[in-house]
Amino acid sequence: MILKDRVALITGGARGIGRDMALLFAQEGSDIAICDVNQEALDATRKEIEALGRRAEGFVVDVTNLAQVEDMINKILDKFQKIDILVNNAGITRDSLIVRMSEKDFDSVIAVNLKGTFNCTKSVSKVMMKQRYGKIISIASIIGIMGNAGQANYAASKGGVIAFTKSAAKELAKRNITVNAIAPGFVQTDMTANLGEKAVEMQSLIPLGRLGKPEEIASVALFLASDLSNYITGQVIGVDGGLGM
Repeated sequence: MILKDRVALITGGARGIGRDMALLFAQEGSDIAICDVNQEALDATRKEIEALGRRAEGFVVDVTNLAQVEDMINKILDKFQKIDILVNNAGITRDSLIVRMSEKDFDSVIAVNLKGTFNCTKSVSKVMMKQRYGKIISIASIIGIMGNAGQANYAASKGGVIAFTKSAAKELAKRNITVNAIAPGFVQTDMTANLGEKAVEMQSLIPLGRLGKPEEIASVALFLASDLSNYITGQVIGVDGGLGM
């Protein structure tokens, strides 16, 4: 178990890719704290983690609210005494063409995807700096590199996450904290399952000819969260079937 006795915090960890990461990390020996905005989903995922024999805590937290994030961090420390791994996974989309996009939809995506990453990294960094050890992983997107029509807010937020990752990596390296990002391409989710012909069109753009699987994102996160990646920092790893080549 390559995460034996580690403690991981995964934001947006109750559903989707976040849930897959939480369960995989638990299988590899880590105790898990997850936060989300859905109490029912949190409870269900927490029970799945505990069924794997690991300790788990779930928190309803708005990652755009620094006070809520810091309160969560304090509760995690009370329970687990440390935080070894942070995965900034919480994110939303509010797609629209620029000329139709509301200011609210732009602001909310930036707030959750980018400010939320800042809030959680800021709060956890203080803990990791004292420990002189930490792994921070942020889930960016291929859209943050390539851009996409109808997703200017999302692209800006994820491009910001990539730039933030590089800056944080330079600040924290001397304290033995690595900071990296994963840029997924098109991944099989509940959303893509309902795209129909659009999904076929998306697959035609991918050299490997298929959508990614959530567990394929989780496995790269596991590598970055483990000591196998100790000499990697400030990097953005594309998990996109070759789409970003």
